[in-house]
Amino acid sequence: MSCNDDFDLDSSDKRRTLWIVLWLNIAIAVGFFVVAYFADSNALLANGLDNSSDAFVYALSLMALTRSQSWKRGAARFSGIMLLVFAGGVIADAVRRFIEGSEPGGLMMIAMAAIAAVVNLICLRMLQKLQQKDVNLRAATTFSFNDFISNGGIIVAGIIVMLTGANWPDLVVGIAVAGIALYGGIDILLDAHKDKHEEAGTEHSKEDEFGR
Repeated sequence: MSCNDDFDLDSSDKRRTLWIVLWLNIAIAVGFFVVAYFADSNALLANGLDNSSDAFVYALSLMALTRSQSWKRGAARFSGIMLLVFAGGVIADAVRRFIEGSEPGGLMMIAMAAIAAVVNLICLRMLQKLQQKDVNLRAATTFSFNDFISNGGIIVAGIIVMLTGANWPDLVVGIAVAGIALYGGIDILLDAHKDKHEEAGTEHSKEDEFGR
């Protein structure tokens, strides 16, 4: 197979994969929001916001496929910043629920997280199979991995909630999801910064953090 054939096939695979994971994330986000309302769960709300931001990032990734490397880095940076903002919002909601009180539904948490885990694993495997991922697609893969890990945390929290009737497991997992988002956002920003230096053939420096 020629180099041109590789490029065309790769682009087609990326586009098809991103469309699939985009719509899967939209569906899961809607499910999280609906179940979060009835289950009174911060952790489910956190994952709903997370998957919503993921869907937006996948849309950006689709736009970035035919753009310049600089545009792709800009999209990745925006994705990283979105994660940081999302993390702050989830932590604020957890604090509110801690002060005002909440009664999360453990069984609904487990059921929704289990469904989401299967969907996110499918998304992760599809993204991992892509070849020659740019900085934006690496960001998309980071999102799906984070989602899969957080789904496992919700299942554990749901079990503890069912056994104890307490709301703290839900709040702990919600804050943990925010922590994962915080780490992922910083990692994406650093990756975009590194990609800029690799393209320019220059060395990374502490004074030039996050692509300044």
